[in-house]
Amino acid sequence: MARRSCTPTSTTRSRWPRRSRGRTARFASRSSGSTSPDREKSQAFHEAAAAKAAGLKHVIWSTFEDSRDSIPLSDNRMPTLGGRYKVPHFDAKAEANAYFTERRLPVTILYTSFYWDNLINFGMGPKPGPDGTLAFTLPMGDKKLPSIAASDIGACAYGIFKRGAEFVGKTIGIAGEHPTGTQMAAAMTEAFGRKVVYNAVTPEAYRGFGFPGADDLGNMFQFKADFESLYCGNRPLDLSRSLNPRLQTFAQWLSVNKGRIPLD
Repeated sequence: MARRSCTPTSTTRSRWPRRSRGRTARFASRSSGSTSPDREKSQAFHEAAAAKAAGLKHVIWSTFEDSRDSIPLSDNRMPTLGGRYKVPHFDAKAEANAYFTERRLPVTILYTSFYWDNLINFGMGPKPGPDGTLAFTLPMGDKKLPSIAASDIGACAYGIFKRGAEFVGKTIGIAGEHPTGTQMAAAMTEAFGRKVVYNAVTPEAYRGFGFPGADDLGNMFQFKADFESLYCGNRPLDLSRSLNPRLQTFAQWLSVNKGRIPLD
């Protein structure tokens, strides 16, 4: 499968602010929420160039799998987006891996997971139906969703740094748990003291919800569900907990953050 390369066009200079200089390690993480694939790759290009110029001894690049390795553009089970991607925010990050590896940086490729904080910040929490029952909507069927508290990602990255060169040149993944939608709904029922049901819609229905990025997210969840063994296997819980012994479960995260999740 041919993939189009991206020449970064950002005017951002390949350096960091003065306060970042003198460091020997860096956790490179870029949010995908409102960034186009090409801009995201441009940011990664400059991040890698700055790391090379600084002579860092260890870089962690937060990224995802390339969904096209599992479901090529020619496969009509999932719509192709933008002519180049199946899951744009996954695939663009995966393409950007080369900016770090081709510079022969001492890099750890880190696969992260769905943030439970999305229930707070991106409207993914449960919503009341006509009868007032809260419904938690995901297009995951009965498949597991590797997920994590956003704060635990940084703690796991710190655990990688503490182990020195052990993970340099390796690809690893992290998650706090691998719950199903039904299990997440049950945990929210317990936390809220109010019934939450799991509303398992199809990926097609989710893509049709119409909010910005619905097609990208619908494809993302379909990729996770259709390739559950691969996706979960890339994020072993025992390794995650060895990096961060205080890794939270979903129930533990809810106990602290339930009041921040909008329910209307």
